[in-house]
Amino acid sequence: MKQPSQKDLHFAVLATDVALFSVRDNMLLVRLVSVNRPPYFPNTQGLPGGLIDPKETAEEAVARHLETKAGVAASTLYIEQLYTFSTVNRDPRGRVVAVAYLALVPWEQLSAKQQANTKDAWWAPVSEARKLAYDHDEILAVALARLRSRATYTTLIGRLMPKEFTLTELEHVYESVIKTKLDKRNFRKKILKLDILSELPRKRASGPHRPAQLYRFSSEKVRDIEVL
Repeated sequence: MKQPSQKDLHFAVLATDVALFSVRDNMLLVRLVSVNRPPYFPNTQGLPGGLIDPKETAEEAVARHLETKAGVAASTLYIEQLYTFSTVNRDPRGRVVAVAYLALVPWEQLSAKQQANTKDAWWAPVSEARKLAYDHDEILAVALARLRSRATYTTLIGRLMPKEFTLTELEHVYESVIKTKLDKRNFRKKILKLDILSELPRKRASGPHRPAQLYRFSSEKVRDIEVL
């Protein structure tokens, strides 16, 4: 779809932006894409997104921009609407209102191509994702706050976990997301009491240590529950 010029934007148009997160090696990552919109944003970076075509929904636009710009198929992701960003001057080219989304994907669910970094799209530690184009720093901050908050009172963290995992792996993902060191004994005691995990009939060997029990989330549905 052709981008309107600044002079064409005499009224507000709609766009979508997506904060897509994953966890690799106990590090929370966000998907960034190349942005080159001189003179305002030459050779910079931002979140995947773009304008909504008049013939598509916001969700369809999210899927299109994720696939064409971020290189990730939306069908493999957990996606929820985050917030509407409507600051008048958020896009210096004209009046653009953005419907932002939060998306999550387990690292193990991504293909090798989707895990790879290219000049057009890459994974970056959230702590290093700064000075983004438009108001994407604000969008990322709101998305992080939503993710960290909901991780404490829902089972949303399950949408970042592989199909099978140990309690240690689950603990580490929680710590990566909420940026808090957990007490191992208390965490395991509470998480098992919540009845949100199913114990699998197998264990995973890890070096010289005793094989660790494997678990999965009992339901893919995000439930409200006091996790932490």
